[in-house]
Amino acid sequence: MRRAFKPASLLYHALAIGLSALFIVPLLWMVSGSLRKVGLPPPQIVEWIPDPIAWGNYAVLSEMIPLATFVKNSLIVALAGVAVTLVVASWTGFAMAQLSSRLQRLFTTLCILLLMTPVTALWLTRFILYKELGLINSFGALIAPALMGSSALFVLLFYWTYRRVPNELFESARMDGAEAFQIWWSIAIPLARPTLLAVGVLTFVHYWSDFIDPLLYLKSESRYTLAVGLRVLQQLDITNWSLLMAGATVMTLPVLLGYALVQRFHWLEGRLSGLQGR
Repeated sequence: MRRAFKPASLLYHALAIGLSALFIVPLLWMVSGSLRKVGLPPPQIVEWIPDPIAWGNYAVLSEMIPLATFVKNSLIVALAGVAVTLVVASWTGFAMAQLSSRLQRLFTTLCILLLMTPVTALWLTRFILYKELGLINSFGALIAPALMGSSALFVLLFYWTYRRVPNELFESARMDGAEAFQIWWSIAIPLARPTLLAVGVLTFVHYWSDFIDPLLYLKSESRYTLAVGLRVLQQLDITNWSLLMAGATVMTLPVLLGYALVQRFHWLEGRLSGLQGR
C-alpha cells in the first residue's frame, strides 16, 4: 500500500536539502579550488572539476610549510584538550547536580556570567599568568583552559544531563558503599554518552581551529599549530589560491571526519535501542 502524499513532509525534506546545500556546496568548491593548477587565478565561473586536476598541490603545500609538524601539533593539543575537558567538565557537572537547589542556581548563574564574559578580557591576565608559570611557548598554555572545563557551556551540558537522572539512583549506589568516583565512573558516565560525544566534538573543534591562543603564546615555528601555519602560508604567497584552498581542506577534513563518526555512532546506538525496544 502506497503512503499518502503529505505536502508538509515534502516541504520538510526540501528545506532540509536546501540547508544542507548551504554547507556542502562551499566545501565542494573549496576542494575543487584546491585541485586547480598552482598559479592560476580564481575562476570567473564555478568550476567543479578542474582541468587538469593538480593532485600535486598537497605535495607543494608540504614543501612550502612543515605541514606534518603543524598537523601533529594540532592533534596533540586537540586530543589532550578533549581528554582533560571531558574529565573536568563531567566531574564538575556531576558535582553541581548533587548540590542543593539553592547552590545549583548559584553555580548555574555563575556559569552563565562566565559565558557572557568577552574572551578578550582574559588575554592579558592569562598571558601574565602563563608567563609566571613558565608556560609561554609550550603546549601547556594551550591546554591549560581544559583544566577548567574549557568552557562553562560544557559544564552546563553535563549538569543538565545529570540533573535529569533520578537522584535515588545515586543514593542507592551510596547506600551500597560506592564512593563518589565509583558512582561517577560506573553510573553517571554511561548515562551521559550522548553528552560526552557532543562535548568531545565541540571541544575538538575548539582546540583544532583555535588561532588566537597559539598566536599569543607560541614563539617557535616548530610548535605552531595548523591554524597558525596556514597564516604563515598566506603570508608567503597570498595570491596562490590553490595552495590556500589545499591548506583549508586539510584544516577542515578532521572536523568533518569527527562529525561523521559521531553521527554514525548515534545512528548505530539508535538502531540498537530500537531493536531492544521491540
